[in-house]
Amino acid sequence: MIAELGLGALWMAAALAVLQLALACGLGGEQGRSLRTIRSVAIAQGLLTALSFGALVWLFLDSDMSVKLVAANSHSQKPWIYKFAGTWGNHEGSMLLWVMVLALAGAVIASLERRIDEPTLGATLGAQAALALGFFTFLLLASNPFERLDPAPIDGRGLNPLLQDPGLAFHPPTLYLGYVGLSVAFSLAVGGLIRGEVGPSIARAMRPWVLAAWILLTIGITAGSYWAYYELGWGGWWFWDPVENASLMPWLAATALLHSVNVLAARGGLRAWTMMLALVAFSMSMVGTFLVRSGILTSVHSFAVDPARGSFILALLAIYIGGALTLFALRIAHVREGAPFEVVSREGGLVANNLILSVILGIVFVGTLYPLLAEALSGEKLSVGPPYFDSVASPLALVLAALMMIAPQLRWRRDRQPLLRRAAPGVLVAVTVLVATLLLAPDIGWLPRLGLAVAAGLVPASLQPLVGRSLRRTPLATWGMALAHLGVAVAILGMASDSAFTRETLSAARPGERINVGPWIVDFQGVRPIAGTNWTAIEAELRASKGGGVAVLHPQSRFFSEPPTTTNEAAIDSSWNGQLYAVLGERDEAGRWQIRLWWKPFVTLIWLGGGMIALGGLLALLGRLFRERRQRIRGEEAFA
Repeated sequence: MIAELGLGALWMAAALAVLQLALACGLGGEQGRSLRTIRSVAIAQGLLTALSFGALVWLFLDSDMSVKLVAANSHSQKPWIYKFAGTWGNHEGSMLLWVMVLALAGAVIASLERRIDEPTLGATLGAQAALALGFFTFLLLASNPFERLDPAPIDGRGLNPLLQDPGLAFHPPTLYLGYVGLSVAFSLAVGGLIRGEVGPSIARAMRPWVLAAWILLTIGITAGSYWAYYELGWGGWWFWDPVENASLMPWLAATALLHSVNVLAARGGLRAWTMMLALVAFSMSMVGTFLVRSGILTSVHSFAVDPARGSFILALLAIYIGGALTLFALRIAHVREGAPFEVVSREGGLVANNLILSVILGIVFVGTLYPLLAEALSGEKLSVGPPYFDSVASPLALVLAALMMIAPQLRWRRDRQPLLRRAAPGVLVAVTVLVATLLLAPDIGWLPRLGLAVAAGLVPASLQPLVGRSLRRTPLATWGMALAHLGVAVAILGMASDSAFTRETLSAARPGERINVGPWIVDFQGVRPIAGTNWTAIEAELRASKGGGVAVLHPQSRFFSEPPTTTNEAAIDSSWNGQLYAVLGERDEAGRWQIRLWWKPFVTLIWLGGGMIALGGLLALLGRLFRERRQRIRGEEAFA
């Protein structure tokens, strides 16, 4: 009955989405009464969708093999955490998770949003209902997660072993929360364009959602990068894989939107541009969903694919993106011009920031989709890999980082003060590091060399907005901006260091032999068989020494029986200045084991920087929310 309960709740939620859309279109009579009804319907829709998803979680935890989805993606002997993660480690479950987050976001808007006027809020909730309705239809007609299986098997087929990792168990939900958080910005933009109300109030309503979505996307991308680094055993942290790019594109658009929405909220500028970015950011989320769920990609990440159902998602994508862009084209002439500003100003810096981010987004978009389009039109398989992205996008990213050394220190509207003195600390540090690398490491490439210099210069520049202030009275939003920019500097330092100084050794060794990698001497002690909850493995013992320090690493080659799969489990030793990374390969005919070792100086700064960026965003979000709450309380006291 749990499956039938979940399916029934999904049908009722879909019906409420139809009702919500109809009411928002003006079929409910008097506006105020209609809006109250729309709010109630949106909340009920969110709760019913959550009930449906909860039912699916229950079925997975209970190992109910009479449900086709559970039998195909779980196993009764699997640890409970992976039964839980199996709920969304497949096509149907992940789409139900998507629509649940979408519906709950609509419920939160309906419950809490008071910044915009009632007609605009009604149009926004109508747009949110239209989005949800498409995905409800997709689930109910093409991807029913509660379909029964008769006869039911005793045990299921298990979950992809690559997904049986705590990091990836929580990685998809984090990204989904980010993706769908951008749906609110999309709906607010649609509502504002329909009603012709594009101004600071829309931006203030949009800003917390954009900021929260951006934080979650940052966490999701950072966690996904580290998962790929330690789980896939290839020693890299980013491969420009199309599915990686699918999460990066919304993040790039959200980053540009986050900066432009601040201009609109604070200064009333960039009105049309901000609305366009809000539409593009969620459109990139839709494109990402299509890439991952359509079956057109072969990737370690695209674990839930189906070409037939991909056509359905493509149709939704065309309707939503095409409809939104058409609305933008029809209504943009009615959007009032924003407040003017000069080129040398805070707004001017943010516009430059937006343009560079948009160009990088375009580069990633073309590089990701061009091979797919070329194959569809000509049948010829093309590959666009790291050389293209590194050579085109990375220099622009450094230009953006260099701009960050100056732009936050500019004044609003116009800045007639000399910039040189304000930019001097960052520029001085950058030039010093550039000269130092030329003298001490002449053999490294120009891109990592410039990355080290620009990142080093960005460190003092990020902290400059805090200089001369009373730190206790400095707004949380300013602390957040400084920390997020500092996180960018730290992450670039890690990337450049990894690119410039990593050392790699691939050996075929017998027990007792010695291998050198970077400053480390590694003794291969031997291998032994071990067993886990639902896997067996061959585990090597490596004793690594450097100076007076010793580290013992145990890389594994694991075998899962359900489904039959062999994976490499890397062993990593972390120290303050880098990581020693080891992978155990196969044994050759001569009895030697393939052992791959990397020494990666300061590579952990990449993920530390990602965490700092997300934490900076969280501080900014809390600062904005606290400030709005104080202003509301003061307003109520003044009115009383």
